[in-house]
Amino acid sequence: MRKLNLKFLSQGAKSKVASVVIAVVAVLLTAYVAVALTLYFLQPRLLFHPVRELGPGPDELGLDFEKSLFRSGDGLQLSGWYVPAPNSQRTVLFCHGNGGNISHCLDTINFFHNLGLSCFVFDYRGYGQSQGKPTEQGTYRDAAAAYKWLVEEKKIPPGQIIIFGRSLGASVAARLAGNADAAGLVLEGGFTSYVDMARKLYPFLPVRWFASYSYNTVDYLKRVRRPAMIIHSRDDDVVPFEFGRRLYKAANEPKEFVEIFGDHNDGFVVSGSVYTEAWRNWLKSLGQSRDACGGAKAL
Repeated sequence: MRKLNLKFLSQGAKSKVASVVIAVVAVLLTAYVAVALTLYFLQPRLLFHPVRELGPGPDELGLDFEKSLFRSGDGLQLSGWYVPAPNSQRTVLFCHGNGGNISHCLDTINFFHNLGLSCFVFDYRGYGQSQGKPTEQGTYRDAAAAYKWLVEEKKIPPGQIIIFGRSLGASVAARLAGNADAAGLVLEGGFTSYVDMARKLYPFLPVRWFASYSYNTVDYLKRVRRPAMIIHSRDDDVVPFEFGRRLYKAANEPKEFVEIFGDHNDGFVVSGSVYTEAWRNWLKSLGQSRDACGGAKAL
């Protein structure tokens, strides 16, 4: 195909070519801006996927549990399930991901129960029976309120609480663990920051300019001074495996990295004994519970 040589075109032809080029650029730029603006305004819907209707509860698995209603720092009523395990020495505070609600966490609740761990799983505002609409600061407040409920209402010493977060909940859990006393922190399938995830999904956009959220898990993790375990699947189809490695690098000692397999949502199930043994070994490494008089930091 012969190249177009503007040198031999008339002035009028050159102007027409220039006009076409300018029109094409204008259309592409308009489309680019339209996509960017659409994504900007849709961020809350793209990030949060709450489900209001609750499914079966822990009693469907034959587990005793307590329905909990408690207040967030800004007054919203939140909902959770407290599932005690017989003779449990530790309690997991479970910060779930960005979709569904607590009734979608039954497999994990049962897993903790079988490990001899009590579990308190709660819904962020706007999820399940919790009031309000989800926001980033709201998820932080809600996790802090759930922690406060465990310490003040259930009288569980901070040194017996394990803060656990999965996916989006990993960022919420890391922030909480940087501000509250606990036995340890476990992050599973977590991302490094909201901006990093947005860059992965939309590499053609200047996401840092229009990102409405932070969820900077790396920064939160650097402030945690408790034993940490980072769990991530190399097969994760949502959050890159490398993000898990970066979280591990950011964590303070003592820390442990566990590689599992399976996709983002079912890796903990598919990995079976690998996942179970990782938890058992990490729990042993925590040693005896700290003095029950250990107080909680201000949240």
